[in-house]
Amino acid sequence: MRKLLLGSGGVQHREMADLLGKFNNVNLVFFSIFLLTVCFLYPACQEKKRPELAEQVDFNFHIKPILVQKCYLCHGPDPSSREAGLRLDIEEGAFSILESGNTAIHPGSLQKSALVGRITQTDPELMMPPPSSNLELSEKEINLLKKWIKQGAAYKEHWAFIPPVRPETAPDESTSEVIDRLLKEKVDAHQLTVSPEADKYTLIRRLSYVLTGLPPKPEEVKAFVENKGYNAYEKLVDHYLASPAYGERWARHWMDVVRYAETKGHEFDFMIHGAWQFRDYLIRAFNKDLPYDQLVKEHLAGDLLAFPRYHPEKGFNESILGTMFLTMAEGTHSPVDIRKDETDRIDNMIDVTGKGLQGLTIACSKCHDHKFDPIPTKDYYGLYGIMESTRFTPVPLSEERKKTINLEDARKIKNYIRVSLAALWDSADAQKLPFQLAANFEKKDKKTATNYKILGDFRGQDLQGWKADGHAFGVSTTLGDPVFKKDKPELEYLNQGMASSRKFKTGIFGALRSSDFTIGEQFVGVKARGSGGSIRIIIDNFQLISYPIYGGMDQKVNNPEWSQFVFDVGDWKGHKAYIEVLPGAYRNHVYQQREEDYIEVEYAIAYEEEWQEPLLPGKTANTSLITAVANWKNQHSAIEEVHHLNTMLAENRLARSFPEMEKSIFQEKLVLAPIRDSVFFNGVTEGTGRESPVFIRGSHLDLEKDKVPRAFLPKILDYQGLYSIKGSGRMEMTTAILSPENPLTARVMVNRIWHHVFGRGIVESVDNFGLQGKLPSHSELLDYLALSFVEGDWSIKKMIRAMVLTDAFRRSTQALDPEADIENRYLARYPVRRLEAEAIRDGMLAVASSLDPTMYGSSVPVHLTDFMQGRGRPQLSGPVDGNGRRSIYLEVRRNFLDGMMMAFDRPTPFSTFGKRDVTNVPAQSLFLMNDPFVILQAGNMAVHLINNRQEDTLEDRIKFIYLNAFSRLPEQDELGHAINFIQTLAIEYKVSSDEIMEHADLWKDYCHSIFNMKEFIYLL
Repeated sequence: MRKLLLGSGGVQHREMADLLGKFNNVNLVFFSIFLLTVCFLYPACQEKKRPELAEQVDFNFHIKPILVQKCYLCHGPDPSSREAGLRLDIEEGAFSILESGNTAIHPGSLQKSALVGRITQTDPELMMPPPSSNLELSEKEINLLKKWIKQGAAYKEHWAFIPPVRPETAPDESTSEVIDRLLKEKVDAHQLTVSPEADKYTLIRRLSYVLTGLPPKPEEVKAFVENKGYNAYEKLVDHYLASPAYGERWARHWMDVVRYAETKGHEFDFMIHGAWQFRDYLIRAFNKDLPYDQLVKEHLAGDLLAFPRYHPEKGFNESILGTMFLTMAEGTHSPVDIRKDETDRIDNMIDVTGKGLQGLTIACSKCHDHKFDPIPTKDYYGLYGIMESTRFTPVPLSEERKKTINLEDARKIKNYIRVSLAALWDSADAQKLPFQLAANFEKKDKKTATNYKILGDFRGQDLQGWKADGHAFGVSTTLGDPVFKKDKPELEYLNQGMASSRKFKTGIFGALRSSDFTIGEQFVGVKARGSGGSIRIIIDNFQLISYPIYGGMDQKVNNPEWSQFVFDVGDWKGHKAYIEVLPGAYRNHVYQQREEDYIEVEYAIAYEEEWQEPLLPGKTANTSLITAVANWKNQHSAIEEVHHLNTMLAENRLARSFPEMEKSIFQEKLVLAPIRDSVFFNGVTEGTGRESPVFIRGSHLDLEKDKVPRAFLPKILDYQGLYSIKGSGRMEMTTAILSPENPLTARVMVNRIWHHVFGRGIVESVDNFGLQGKLPSHSELLDYLALSFVEGDWSIKKMIRAMVLTDAFRRSTQALDPEADIENRYLARYPVRRLEAEAIRDGMLAVASSLDPTMYGSSVPVHLTDFMQGRGRPQLSGPVDGNGRRSIYLEVRRNFLDGMMMAFDRPTPFSTFGKRDVTNVPAQSLFLMNDPFVILQAGNMAVHLINNRQEDTLEDRIKFIYLNAFSRLPEQDELGHAINFIQTLAIEYKVSSDEIMEHADLWKDYCHSIFNMKEFIYLL
């Protein structure tokens, strides 16, 4: 009996066993009577109480979790794994007559529901789930299913796909008050006791770390504690929300969502050009309180916005920086299967877009219909087409508005020169005389003209449908552009037709790209000239072009004479490709463009054996000078017209200047002089709109015949119209995500904010709102927050402010009833939280007075230890202390991640991680004990104490250290322990009592011990 009771139930059972031991010699009869009496009175010996069931069983909150975990694998939305023709995820499938003639679920009747018989079976051949699945229904789950069927088996759409509903609120209730009231309803329902408000020391430390990621300064702590005003806390909230450190803190949270990194990983860990510019963009966005809907627009389609944002001081386009969200994927060096590499990159873009913005695991439907969520494979490939139609590009970071104004002024000046010359030419003596246009004045053998394909011919007036990004190539070719003599302001000739990156001048970025084409010939040829420019054949959107496989697809142009550039593309016949012409070049996969670099192209062809010169486009007709001049003035010249005008100029039959020409040429040079593009980042631009077929089982080698129209989750978001045919569809996708009818976007974001404020999301699985995600602990509250978020203009700061002003946020972490709500789902108390890696490191820098508050700029190189070896390892290591900069400014190299960040659970940046792991492992303690960074900061703190607090007594210094490190004063016993410890250190170092206050190593050791206290890395 003693063993039985000891094994059954803890302290009370042990007390019972001791009591029974006193009756060893009692008559067996009396003992039996006693035992029966005890068993009747003692709950542990009674029959186990059946679990209570909800009065009204709800499909979403009670039934669907059972079906998802125990049934959907074989009877869910994916037809490829469905068995016996039974589908339990929708009403029609569950209520229909099966192959056996039975009905799985008959609303209101247990006897007619075959499912009930199968889940209560004991025969292994008949029971469900089958033993082979290693799944088993609990008694409570079986009873819930029965009760649900009795109550009518009402199906509901998944809770996250139902539009949020506003709960009733009083007109004068603030957002914070509504939050507290809705939380209180749950607390009361579970009969919990709320903890009292935390003391002011705890509150300021908690608030400072949550909002800024830094500890409060000692003077801030003192001021807050001494402030007895009724709104002292509210003022403190506004102070920290206005701090620049707020943007650094909350941008770092978002960087986990967008898998921020500065290198591609894999073999050589190539740089993601300008990644730190994206980081700075995020910091500015959060500090500015950029509306979340605008942030989403800029992430997905910042290059397409009609009215982008510009940096208020530097004038560059802020919005287009947001598109780096799409470029943060990993990248491989020379993949053998280039098409497979493209599918991997697009899959990552889909995965991060789905998890990050919608809380859905869309990538799970790549190979088959989603096993749990209503995302068919076709919807995955509808989104795939959007991403596949998006191209990667260098983007200049320059004063865009000023550049646009100056270029427009230059166009006006050019046009004025053209109009002025045309006016003089209209009065020429020969203006009425007709002349014959001689088409194709370079005769070709017409038989050979069919042995090639023209991919682009720029000898005429237009760019042949090629897409010119940036400003360098303008909107037309150079055909007919005036060329002036270098020694005097006089027209020399009219230019021949070509696509030229110096349409205005050199030093301006631009990219000229063909439409997508399918490689069908052995060679692609481009006739070009230039200096420092490059021509690239982009196959399957692959960007990291290099040897040993793809190096020939990137050729540098460094010849001022016209040359033939030949690309052997025979190995990739059948692949899609486009030609990219750049005035600069990639060097080690980083785009660079010097001021003097340029490139000019006459034409591009595809051919099998021998290069073929395309016939010049032209016409044969009678015309007059007045017509030729009019066409030239309006920039609609034919090649032959320009040729004729040049002939007349050479014969001095046309004027070469006018009185204002010298001034106009000077003005044009003046407005163009400041324009210079030299800083770039990896962004995106529109490509050729294309639909993708479904990849059977996810294999790019096995495609369905029909292509899927581009769309964003039309099964769930069924309010969308047709997508753009020409463009990628990113703008339409953005509209669908931000539509008032989208039930996910606002919910997902406010849940992320709640997670960072309270340590756990209302939906704990912050990246998964699908059927396998966690259920919301407070569904009404989540709906209210989502609707309030949108009504509050998507303001993140407003939402955070409302949350931290709640009573719930200000509660103590002390549990008044430790056994009730152990996981603290209902927030009767504030949770104990370990700080993130960045906050721990930044906290050390702050309390050691080593923190450099400088904001923005290129990243501090990662500190390399001897153990950090491998391909792509930088030649130089960064400083061990990161130059004192905040952790957000430390370089994030995928192959060489910072040791402290890894030890304290910063996620590896390959996908969305809105919720970090929180581990408690020996490596963390070892790091705090032994790492050079920690020891260095302890030394810095000691030196600062000695140099700046010379008037301190021993007790004063200890109190300051506690206030600095823990934002509170020490208790009396802590003070005594600290003094004893310091005196022990003095003995170790053989330091007299008079020397204690000046001994750096002694105080270094003491400060080091402070960093190793749990309170330093936890919010308590």
